[in-house]
Amino acid sequence: MADDYISFIDSIKKKTGINLALYKEKQMKRRLTSLREKRGYHSFSEYISALEKDDELFHEMLNRMTINVSEFYRNHKRWDILKKDIIPFLKEDRSSLKVWSAACSTGEEPYTIAMLLSDFYDLNDIKILATDIDENAIQRAKMGVYPERSLKEAPKDKIDRYFEKSGAMFKISDEIKNCITYKKHNLLADSYTKDFDLIVCRNVLIYFTEEAKSTVYQKFAEALKPNGVLFVGSTEQLFNPQEHGFDVLSTFFYQKR
Repeated sequence: MADDYISFIDSIKKKTGINLALYKEKQMKRRLTSLREKRGYHSFSEYISALEKDDELFHEMLNRMTINVSEFYRNHKRWDILKKDIIPFLKEDRSSLKVWSAACSTGEEPYTIAMLLSDFYDLNDIKILATDIDENAIQRAKMGVYPERSLKEAPKDKIDRYFEKSGAMFKISDEIKNCITYKKHNLLADSYTKDFDLIVCRNVLIYFTEEAKSTVYQKFAEALKPNGVLFVGSTEQLFNPQEHGFDVLSTFFYQKR
């Protein structure tokens, strides 16, 4: 059965460029085994054969693999720190900020960043690169339509200003949408754009192996300008930030030296 999963990993890498060997095996294997069995396949070899023939099945697997769970202002206290301490610090010697929302899922994070930056900059001056490995998630992000539960931590003034209610759903305004450029990007395989002032990457690296995580942190450091800031999720603290050329600015915020 182990060889069966290894063959599955190889097939997925050839088909998508995604290397599942760089994700924590126990978690990923459990997630995919559950989905495979739910669809009635007894082995990964059976499952990959089915995925080759059925696009809908394939995209369902990708969705499960890439863990699209997000909401606006998730862990809002962290966003308060970004607003009160980090952005004013970055703004001191910068007329605008170059921002990357990495592993942006269905768009809640980059839209949150844009709304937060709207307190400091004109919306026309806010440009955020948002990337994810999952094209379906990116398409959903571009639509900008969300259920009410996704907004439970968002400030009321931002909801009133930047969302339009349509039935049970909330649609984000075009003026916020226009701040974001979406692109497909694989953190573990693709090259990184440079010279960012702020990189936000939250709640995805926990699924990577320690070696893969270390590689990504190093690449983030190289992608930041000197004194630029990396903002990570609540389970992703860097235990040896100095190894990658970072100093701790605040909990979950790291400044490039």
